Amino acid sequence: MNFAVSKIYRTFETNFYLCMKLPFHDKKFCYLLVSVAIAIVLEILSLTGIQLPLPYAPFIYGLFILIVGHEVLINGIKSLIKFNFGNIGLLMLIAVVAAFYLKEYPEAAVVIVLYVLGEKLEDIGIENSRSALDQLVSHSPKTAFVKETETSVPVEEIRAGTIIQVKPHDQIPLDGTVESGETSVDESPITGEPIPAFKMKGDPVFAGTLNKNGFIEIRVTKENKDSTFSKIIELTQQTQNNPSESQKFIEKFATIYTPVVILSALLLILIPVVFLHQDFQHWLNQAVSLLVIACPCALVISTPVAIYAAIGNASSKGALIKGGKFLELLAGIKAVGLDKTRTITYGKPLVSDIIPLNDNERQELLGCGAGTELFSEHPLAQAIVEASLKEGIQPHEICAFESVVGEGAKSRCLVCNNETVLVGKPDFIEKHQEVSSDIKKTTAQLASQGKTSVLVSCNREIKGLFGLTDEIKPDSQQAIEELQKEGIETIMITGDNPQAARYVAEQVGIRKVFGGLLPQDKVAHIQELKQKYGSVAMVGDGVNDAPALAAATVGIAMGAAGSDTAIEIADIALMNDKLSLLPFLVRLAKKTVRTIRWNTFGAIAVKIIFILLAFFGYSHLILAITADVGVTLIVILISLRLMNSR
Repeated sequence: MNFAVSKIYRTFETNFYLCMKLPFHDKKFCYLLVSVAIAIVLEILSLTGIQLPLPYAPFIYGLFILIVGHEVLINGIKSLIKFNFGNIGLLMLIAVVAAFYLKEYPEAAVVIVLYVLGEKLEDIGIENSRSALDQLVSHSPKTAFVKETETSVPVEEIRAGTIIQVKPHDQIPLDGTVESGETSVDESPITGEPIPAFKMKGDPVFAGTLNKNGFIEIRVTKENKDSTFSKIIELTQQTQNNPSESQKFIEKFATIYTPVVILSALLLILIPVVFLHQDFQHWLNQAVSLLVIACPCALVISTPVAIYAAIGNASSKGALIKGGKFLELLAGIKAVGLDKTRTITYGKPLVSDIIPLNDNERQELLGCGAGTELFSEHPLAQAIVEASLKEGIQPHEICAFESVVGEGAKSRCLVCNNETVLVGKPDFIEKHQEVSSDIKKTTAQLASQGKTSVLVSCNREIKGLFGLTDEIKPDSQQAIEELQKEGIETIMITGDNPQAARYVAEQVGIRKVFGGLLPQDKVAHIQELKQKYGSVAMVGDGVNDAPALAAATVGIAMGAAGSDTAIEIADIALMNDKLSLLPFLVRLAKKTVRTIRWNTFGAIAVKIIFILLAFFGYSHLILAITADVGVTLIVILISLRLMNSR
């Protein structure tokens, strides 16, 4: 009972919120509402027997209709001249002319006013679903303050390498890296992350994000036309170039449907009047009712409003979907291939095990190992240095540093009596000294867990070893569990070594693993999965996974913020690097498809009912108008609910 009450309350709250988003500040919209009110009052007076004086009524109503619906009538006349019987405006023109012939002037006014209102509500639905992006575009900085000239310069004229200054509470105008200063940046317009990200020297920042509290200088890395923000705007505005299959079907259906309706209305007059000798005006009234209720307004808008609302929702959470086509395809995927590095894991080595040997202390192992690795740029070396500093242990001073590419490094440690230090993989250490069987067992055990071993030897004695792993993202396991609950098979497809891949897969609950793959091998596996499952998604970082992303039914790029390749190649780009966004997108896609189907079914069902009433002679113009506008409004409100889907 409590659940039912809660659900009713949430439904009411959502619809109330959507109603509050109507543009009452728009003068044209307000005039339209006043026109609707006037038309309804005149119709009610007409039903109670109070009519405008006949000599003036046609002119007053005609002027009213021309003021409110002149664009619709002109559109209908143009369609008639071109013999374009697939245009909805032509239906409206015929309905208004026929109502005037029947001297049903109030009904003609109500027909045109409510149709114009329906068109306006359709525009509002699409505008609301795209309002977040439009607002972002309108408020994005047009100039940037250049340090060298101490002047504000249009962003289009600023080149890469320029130093710009950004004050607290100002938007960042261009992509770049922090040159000086520290601050928190609200990156939600790009990544959807509500918590501001702390930025210091060397950290990347993106155009369109908000500098919260610190004065910073930024070295521009991309010109305005190439910024991440510009690409997002460009691709989001191009979503209409990738309409869903439902949208293409309905648009094609509407062009065939309208001429059929006009022909049916003619037959509805001809057959009873010519062959059955029944009352002409009665069946003309039924034909006009048929034209009004048959207008496919609700049918045509059901798909685009739902698509735009869902894409707008996804964008607000950090997912860029390039069109309704891909949203619809995502709803039907049966399997998903996932890369390991930078998708399930961070792609950055982390010291997970510190194992001192031969009576050496942990502090001595860290200091000696970090001292040698301090001069190496290898990711494993930097991870060891970070582990040492994290424990408050300063790296030892060294001299005579020598890097052995792909194997390790040598040095002389000034703290350890100027002794020779070797740091590297077991094979590298074995070239210089013997490695005991116990140490080999330890490295083998770490390898079985998907970890890399780095040994530290000082004066031919092994001081200890480090186990390094690629840290698994905290949301990976939950994301994979949720995908599996949706009935989607999860498969790891990675170029990393099979042993490490299997270990990570076990940790997150993936049962099928393909490791040690080259880019072309990944494509082959995606093709096999498509043959088996039909519809398959591929998730990767968008660089080495590019061929597989292109081969999949839906290509999804991880952490696409700042990556031109990822944004351009993928059908969907997860800007915030969160895998947990994927199951949400799948659920949103399925809900969108269900919404479109229910909207389409509901609109067609109502139309069939009133068309049958018209054929049997029981329809009425006002009833037809009310049903048509009512269904249109319901379809819009149901579709807009996708904007707030969680």
